[in-house]
Amino acid sequence: MSYFLAKTLTGSFEDAVQWTTEALAREGFGVITQIDVKETFRKKLDIDFRNYRILGACNPSYAHEAIQIEDKIGTMLPCNVVVQETAADVIEVAAVDPVASMMAIDNPRLKAMAGHIRDKLRRAIESL
Repeated sequence: MSYFLAKTLTGSFEDAVQWTTEALAREGFGVITQIDVKETFRKKLDIDFRNYRILGACNPSYAHEAIQIEDKIGTMLPCNVVVQETAADVIEVAAVDPVASMMAIDNPRLKAMAGHIRDKLRRAIESL
């Protein structure tokens, strides 16, 4: 089982970040965090790295329900979505597969919810 869902796009990196954010919003996710890995590596390590952004996607309703079911689930939230430039004008968008990430948790209600979230993330990624 793969631990992520992915799609390759062509275009600019910043456009891909915007398209991804919009696609997530259509499925009920807000981007609550953004980590600019390229900038962090430049500042902290003096390393020149490719464009690589980690978007923390959250659906508040599902997050609330998940925390009610399993109070430590916050260690796995939000759902991370990576937008990275793999070549000039070639962008990969990859999202964590919530079903794969929840395999270690023995809770059928949470596993069912992870399936619904995976469907939403898959639709968002496929719509790009």
